[in-house]
Amino acid sequence: MTITGGDTDTDLLAAVRAGDTDAYGTLYERHSVAARQLACALARDPSDADDLVAETFAKVFATLRAGRGPLVAFRAYLNTTLRHVCYHRARRDRRLEFTDDLTRYDVGEPFRDPALDRLERTYAVRAFRQLPPRWRDVLWHTEVEGASPADIAPMLGLTPNAVAVLAHRAREGLRRLYLQQHVAVADHPECRWIGDRLGGHVRGKLASRDTSRLRTHLAWCSGCRSRLAEVAEVDGTAGSRGPG
Repeated sequence: MTITGGDTDTDLLAAVRAGDTDAYGTLYERHSVAARQLACALARDPSDADDLVAETFAKVFATLRAGRGPLVAFRAYLNTTLRHVCYHRARRDRRLEFTDDLTRYDVGEPFRDPALDRLERTYAVRAFRQLPPRWRDVLWHTEVEGASPADIAPMLGLTPNAVAVLAHRAREGLRRLYLQQHVAVADHPECRWIGDRLGGHVRGKLASRDTSRLRTHLAWCSGCRSRLAEVAEVDGTAGSRGPG
């Protein structure tokens, strides 16, 4: 296949899967500037941003050459991959940090990674937007404006007790969706099905039938077990950082 400037991203993706590395070079030329802009918004300095872009493009290339990944919407897939790569690198660096300055640990104040904080806020906002409108309303009034159930009951046409129940459900729904933002998109259909339910599984809100299917899958899929471990870790540490 001869690549021209008029080829669509879909054409180029098909060419990459067929073994045309030049097609991926064209995709890189089209999208690397936008990818670096996103990386600069997430990373601490330009060198980190460059590393992030390089790792993301390499990861996506390997996925395409393996016959997986996007058939269309390359930029959306690239940006999602970049965010996940940045997030997991930030969490890894937070676990293992080499420094001669121990003073910040001596005072007993936890170190907050700015890149990780930005990503956490992005995930929280994205989760909030996925909630049903009524849940968003009750969370906004109770959590942001600090109103009591009795204050907002007339606005929602509910009793104060019903508002409290609705707020509890909304908070739990927000936490599940927030956890789901940390799950990298899988390629295999069954892994995608599992990934969509990891947040609910960690929160103990998955139906028994789905739980049985999930556990059967986890018994042989190491990739999904790793994703489950990451989501469980986020859930365990999100009390002071994320929704809930």
